[in-house]
Amino acid sequence: MNPTFYFVIALTAVLASNAYGAVNDIDGNPIFGDSYYVLPVIRGRGGGLTLAGRGNQPCPYDIVQESSEVDEGIPVKFSNWKPRVLFVPESQDLNIETIVEATICLQSTYWRIGEFDKKRKQYFVVAGPKPEGFDGESLKSFFKIEKSGDDAYKFVFCPGTSDSKCPKYSDVGIFIDEKGVRRLALSDKPLLVMFKKANVTEISSKTM
Repeated sequence: MNPTFYFVIALTAVLASNAYGAVNDIDGNPIFGDSYYVLPVIRGRGGGLTLAGRGNQPCPYDIVQESSEVDEGIPVKFSNWKPRVLFVPESQDLNIETIVEATICLQSTYWRIGEFDKKRKQYFVVAGPKPEGFDGESLKSFFKIEKSGDDAYKFVFCPGTSDSKCPKYSDVGIFIDEKGVRRLALSDKPLLVMFKKANVTEISSKTM
């Protein structure tokens, strides 16, 4: 293939990276369309992210953190960001899907913000349907990944706005419920995370 073509592709990637900033994995590589484990930066406070039933019911699913720091959880995949760049960009609306082969709940596993929990006075991150479009109910499924320090990232729920305009409780943090489950919820104290690329063999048979 023409070497000029490769040069144009490389130049486009560099310009896009400068314009948007790429989210990097723990090896320092930009995140693309593969699957990644979401792991806490601070050790001793739980492990990776996974799915769990709500209360005493197996379905529907909430997005939760493993209680053990040695458990990497289930990988996720990122999609549907508006800037048409190859890598996952920082501070841009995107969708997040927990990658499993099948679920007993027969439901999609895209992250979204659930209805306000009056008892716990929290908005939790739950699993829901695949977003359709960029408005209406689909807006509940758009998150941002923002840099937090040199080697950490955080999830933010603030669709369609810049970081400076996001309300105080727009970061995604951890809420430990009465059963000790570490549930993802909107908070003013973000869960600081890093991303580890998953092997295909690690996710090919994941079921919930």
